[in-house]
Amino acid sequence: MTPKRRILIVGGGTAGWLTAAHLAKALRLAERPHLELTVLESPDIGIVGVGEGTFPTIRTTLQFLGISEPAFIRDTAATFKQGIRFVDWGRAPGAAGARHAFFHPFEAPYYAEDLNLVPYWLLQDEAAREPFARAVTLQQRVAEAQRAPKRAGEAPFAAPLNYAYHFDAFKLARLLAERARQLGVHHVQGTVTDVVLDERGAIARLETAEAGRFEADLYVDCTGFRAELIGRALGSGFKSARRHLFADRALACKLPDPAPDDPDAPLESCTIATAHEAGWLWDIALNGARGIGCVYSSDHLGDERAAEILRGYAGPASRDLALRSIPFAPGYRERQWVRNCVAVGLSAGFLEPLESTGLVLIEAAVGMIAEMLPHSGPMEAPARRFNELMTTRFDNIINFLKLHYCLSGRSEPFWRDNAEPATLPERLAELLEQWRLRPPGRFDFVLDTETFAFFNYQYILYGMGWRTDLGAAREDFPQAAQAERLFAKIHRFADRAVADLPSHRSLIRQINAGTAPAR
Repeated sequence: MTPKRRILIVGGGTAGWLTAAHLAKALRLAERPHLELTVLESPDIGIVGVGEGTFPTIRTTLQFLGISEPAFIRDTAATFKQGIRFVDWGRAPGAAGARHAFFHPFEAPYYAEDLNLVPYWLLQDEAAREPFARAVTLQQRVAEAQRAPKRAGEAPFAAPLNYAYHFDAFKLARLLAERARQLGVHHVQGTVTDVVLDERGAIARLETAEAGRFEADLYVDCTGFRAELIGRALGSGFKSARRHLFADRALACKLPDPAPDDPDAPLESCTIATAHEAGWLWDIALNGARGIGCVYSSDHLGDERAAEILRGYAGPASRDLALRSIPFAPGYRERQWVRNCVAVGLSAGFLEPLESTGLVLIEAAVGMIAEMLPHSGPMEAPARRFNELMTTRFDNIINFLKLHYCLSGRSEPFWRDNAEPATLPERLAELLEQWRLRPPGRFDFVLDTETFAFFNYQYILYGMGWRTDLGAAREDFPQAAQAERLFAKIHRFADRAVADLPSHRSLIRQINAGTAPAR
């Protein structure tokens, strides 16, 4: 007889319910009566939705879970996300109103089989060439025109252009909970009052006020910033990233859609990230609402000034709205899997909302747990490997996020401090030194521990005005005429895409009305 195997997920929210649904599907819970999966959720603790956006990987996750794309869009007030538009990051707005802006699309730069366009863009006249993302991909033009990345009737989770979503985090957690229960996950409400350890230092049981005692083979800590199990009970140390990433506060609010009944009103299909004196603002268009937030460093900006900046950006509609304050400590647990407990989500670590890395870290963690979890016996070996991969992934994300700040030419103290060489991670400093003479390439990164590819670094570097000097190697790139033809081809493709793709708002309205043709 196969011995009973019990997994207890402590905490709900996006982390808890995504973990539950993914493990239930990956471990074939419905077919294995010896396996038991329970979510223990406190009724008193709400969901922290810091960033209501994600990566294109979410499409694969939803498809794996058996959640239909139209249902997801309808149930979570979702819209499409094609990337991020950065405003005022390179320099502060000028007196004449001139503003620095660039786009970070999800699409990789166009590559011909025998021709890499990046060096040819670098060798063009800086004063005359198009912005990098606009030159090497058509997605920036599509997003600028508020077009959708796909047409009605195209296959679910597929499109001519790469995309993710913006969504309501509360509604996503509710949808994931419903799917997890369909897959056989038990749901119990209860508040943990005690974590009892055994003689080895592993978790022996949990005590709750409402539901009594719980014992499991694996405990998954999804208790958010409190880190009840991995931090408080097991004492896994916290590695701060504050010396590299200064932001440690966010204020957030949600505004109603200013034109819900106007079918022609623009609806952005990208996150707008606007820099301010000591951080940045996010602006996310949902179906029926806008999510707006102010991210800042408490060392450089007071809470009252942050609220003033947020309300100034949001306009009169925010005057009477309560702002939700979200303090956070950028960093991660040094060991995220300790004996029979593994942390997922905010309990494992959080860096900041920039580039929406929170959900993709959950996806990465739960995918590894599902594959590494032994069917019986000790967990020390998979725990070591999991910790190695996850800590490296966090460190690599820190490098990428820091890249956005350290290249700025803004003069405020926050931005000057970010440009100080001593605040750069060592690995990032080494790469920047190499990228002075060559663009980022795929051999700069190990894919299994990366969230961002080399071309993501290219978009940020060249969007921020970084100079890679290929002047000495100009004769090594003799296909300038062919490159110019390819640049012109991309421009024509973008013209066609803007003409052929529906407006973002019209496609979202069709999907919500149920009139988009099904496939």
